[in-house]
Amino acid sequence: MSKQQLTQKIEELIQKLSELKTQREKLDAEASKCAEKRNRLNEEFKNLRAEIFGLKNERDKLNEKVKELKQKREKTKADLHVKIEEITKLNKEIKVLAEKKPSKSLKTLQQEIANVEWKIQTSSLDVKEEKPLVERVKQLETQLNIHKKLDQLKHKILELRIEAKALKTNIKCFHEKLTENAQKSQQIHTRMLEKIEESKRLKIEADNLHKLFLEAKEKAKPVQKEFLEISNQLKMLKHVIQKERDEEKKKNESIIREKLEKQAKEKLKRGEKLTWEEFQLLAEKGMTAQD
Repeated sequence: MSKQQLTQKIEELIQKLSELKTQREKLDAEASKCAEKRNRLNEEFKNLRAEIFGLKNERDKLNEKVKELKQKREKTKADLHVKIEEITKLNKEIKVLAEKKPSKSLKTLQQEIANVEWKIQTSSLDVKEEKPLVERVKQLETQLNIHKKLDQLKHKILELRIEAKALKTNIKCFHEKLTENAQKSQQIHTRMLEKIEESKRLKIEADNLHKLFLEAKEKAKPVQKEFLEISNQLKMLKHVIQKERDEEKKKNESIIREKLEKQAKEKLKRGEKLTWEEFQLLAEKGMTAQD
């Protein structure tokens, strides 16, 4: 191959190398762009997963609170049911006792008992005379006990109704808190589902970008391979040209040295003064002025 052909070939390879470099840079830029966007989406996905985890914990805590409030409400309902049953039972007892309730008032009965007992204690009575009075006291006390029992039952019912009212208030309070927490839990659950859907979308998009990144890298491989092959060819051709240049330079230097040597020898024969370069050249050849 002539020097001109080598030069032309080198120019063609340089042009091809430039085209391949541009193509490679374009593919690298495409891959870099995909990787950058993929990494950003993966970071967003990571942050979303952390947010989802936080929402799940918050929702689970609220659900646990709802469960606890339900248990308290149901227990309070059970306690209220017991109170209502007690009230019902006592009302039945009052109804039965009311039928036996004496016509005389509590105060009247107490006064009569006091009068009879006073008479027994202050009068000189024999056993026969005292017996009917004692019996009378027993009858009056039986009637008095009905009044006392009715009062006790009514008082107990009043206490139970107060307790039942408090229990109803607690049930209402538990229900309101339960409803409030359940609504919050539902809202958080809805937000969590939205975030999950968003994270799925981001993951799909990030995976697609990673696929495009790998495709761009794969496309760049043959381009890079060809680039290296041409670079090696170029180096080889440049080496050939350089070798030819070195050989030509060496040949030229040899011609110049021969010319200088001939010139120096002629000057030496004529007895003329030599230059330092001419002197060195003859000295290398082992020639002196005496020769």
